[in-house]
Amino acid sequence: MSFRGINRASHLLHKFRCMSNVPENSVYGGPKPQNPNQRVTLTHLRQKQKKGEPITMVTAYDYPSAVHLDTAGIDICLVGDSASMVVHGHDTTLPITLEEMLVHCRSVARGAKRPLLVGDLPFGSYESSTSQAVDTAVRILKEGGMDAIKLEGGSPSRITAAKAIVEAGIAVMGHVGLTPQAISVLGGFRPQGKNTASAVKVVETALALQEVGCFSVVLECVPAPVAAAATSALSIPTIGIGAGPFCSGQVLVYHDLLGMLQHPHHAKVTPKFCKQYARVGEVIDKALSEYKEEVTNGSFPGPGHSPYKMSGTDCSGFFNELQKLGLDKAASAAAEAAEKIDTGKLPDERS
Repeated sequence: MSFRGINRASHLLHKFRCMSNVPENSVYGGPKPQNPNQRVTLTHLRQKQKKGEPITMVTAYDYPSAVHLDTAGIDICLVGDSASMVVHGHDTTLPITLEEMLVHCRSVARGAKRPLLVGDLPFGSYESSTSQAVDTAVRILKEGGMDAIKLEGGSPSRITAAKAIVEAGIAVMGHVGLTPQAISVLGGFRPQGKNTASAVKVVETALALQEVGCFSVVLECVPAPVAAAATSALSIPTIGIGAGPFCSGQVLVYHDLLGMLQHPHHAKVTPKFCKQYARVGEVIDKALSEYKEEVTNGSFPGPGHSPYKMSGTDCSGFFNELQKLGLDKAASAAAEAAEKIDTGKLPDERS
């Protein structure tokens, strides 16, 4: 390329960058390499467990939520199949597909540099055979950019699948108690471990998952004493969700803890064990209503949000060219708009 060509390319690049209101050095430039000194690893989790330091885990489903988790210093980011409900609007986790999960995983991987990234195996992607389970887990890591996978349930076939995935060299997080993918068998979203037999089963299943090599187990919707027993019996960390305070760590769904789903229709997917640390949904509703009002009354965008200018000479030339094309009305509209922007006078109405 000639010097003139290089100079022109540089000028065009500068011009495009000037169209953004984000400082040049902070414009996203693609995924950064993982830094083992910053990325949370299984070793870090074991060290926290050994020291009695609680582990924090939150779900994320896209780049913005992943960045928020990263900034907050959350230990584990779970790309959960709960996306089926809180992102895609389904009543259960069952409909989401592997391809959809992979899109969520890739988005999260671009935004979270620090947390350990765990991707859920969605319903229907690992139950047929151990080879299917391993193939799906491999895709979650290779195509989704995850560090580990999570697998629900403690039936013999699920434990066998977990064992095969671990033996394939992939870190596995187990999940017992209420397993949303099994709601057709459980009869809905029902807590587990409330009677003696069920409580013992929760602990035994968690131990079985540890035995086949899982690095951690999620305990969902079980009584606190059951979670305490499982945590004591296991040598790996337990992550509670609706399981009381006696686990090695806690996990909540991003949308739930932020109070994003405020419409009464969504009350059924916001569990009663969740603490809302904010009511972001109300803030969003208010912002959108204000935006609609300002667009409707013509106060947005005003001069302050109309940043791209033409010089007086270019304006005059533009008006003249429009008139030559026989577009007198367009020329008058352009001239009137230029005057109002220059003087800061907002239009009274929108055509």
